[in-house]
Amino acid sequence: MAQLKANDFEVEHEARKDDFGIVVINTCGFIESAKQESINTILRYAEAKKEGQVEKVYVTGCLSQRYKEELSEGIPEVDAWFGTRDLPRLLKTLRADYKKELVGERLLTTPAHYAYLKIAEGCDRPCAFCAIPLMRGKHVSTPIEDLVKSAKALAAQGVRELILIAQDLTYYGLDIYKERRLAELVQALDEVEGIDWIRLHYAFPSGFPMDVLDVMASSDKVCNYLDMPLQHASDSILKAMRRGITQVKTEKLLADIRLAVPGIAIRTTLICGFPGETDEDHANLLDWVGRMRFERLGCFTYSHEENTHAYKLEDDVPEEVKKARVDEVMELQAGISEELNLRHIGSKLKIIIDRCEGGLWIGRTEFDSPDVDNEVRIAVKDDLHLRIGDFARVLITGATSFDLDAEIID
Repeated sequence: MAQLKANDFEVEHEARKDDFGIVVINTCGFIESAKQESINTILRYAEAKKEGQVEKVYVTGCLSQRYKEELSEGIPEVDAWFGTRDLPRLLKTLRADYKKELVGERLLTTPAHYAYLKIAEGCDRPCAFCAIPLMRGKHVSTPIEDLVKSAKALAAQGVRELILIAQDLTYYGLDIYKERRLAELVQALDEVEGIDWIRLHYAFPSGFPMDVLDVMASSDKVCNYLDMPLQHASDSILKAMRRGITQVKTEKLLADIRLAVPGIAIRTTLICGFPGETDEDHANLLDWVGRMRFERLGCFTYSHEENTHAYKLEDDVPEEVKKARVDEVMELQAGISEELNLRHIGSKLKIIIDRCEGGLWIGRTEFDSPDVDNEVRIAVKDDLHLRIGDFARVLITGATSFDLDAEIID
């Protein structure tokens, strides 16, 4: 978007009106539901092109990388297909010059006060269920100096919260520095003026760089929050998933993390219905979730993805069983989350304001990431002067399973 704007294109992310001549669709191909959403979007604009509402339709991203040949045969209305690393070719097709000096420049598609900062692309992990290496290739870290430059540019635009993402944060630096450098990167970003919060997403448990916890514990900017998808607890399933870790080792890692950063919020995601998952495996998972008491948790049904290692296995857990198991995990987590939230009543917390809707200001604590985690609700009052992106101190007055109620105190 930044490259196109620099070439005098008018660019809008998810335009409210279908009044643009050229549509570029960025797709996901990770799991079945995401693929279907991408395909539906492509079909929508293919039909719009047939009806003369748009002139050109281009498709890029993971789905295009993975299924370009099949899709191009089935949807001939698309003018060109591009893979995950085809930005220069896409720009050339649009008759725009690729400007190297704009590397790191961005037009935000999030609210102005937070931004996702991708620190690496691709993944070297061998997880049996995952198609990311097929679409994104091997892990490639972005140098620290480039990320600091990007962070400074984002801060200059008004961004106050950086959410660090990658397919695998914990591998950061191994390819270009020959050692894990996540802690050094976080420390460098901590020094960027204007950034108030730094949040870590998508850490892999095996080989986790514990030194990043020292930076987290000593910094006022680095949120006491870690998103670490663990996927399962049963050793037999972890082995079949090729996760390179056991239940005992995972439990020790979680204990060590919580010891290093007291009060940290650990977010994880789990998969139900992986091939061969038995009732006993699921019962073990439920017991484990109950004992680990994750502050934040999401759960998904297994998606049988072609060309992955797990695709060779029989997808033998019925879909209705997968969904029932997810429901059981999330029902258990709702109770845990409510218990943990009730403990916050009477406490004072710092929040960031995300939006105003339905007579409420909606914010988040440092323990919550946008869209996926808990929110804090504050009643709108005539004498209450807040703005989106503001930080505020609040007193927690109420709690439910996934939300907190609060009053502004500062």
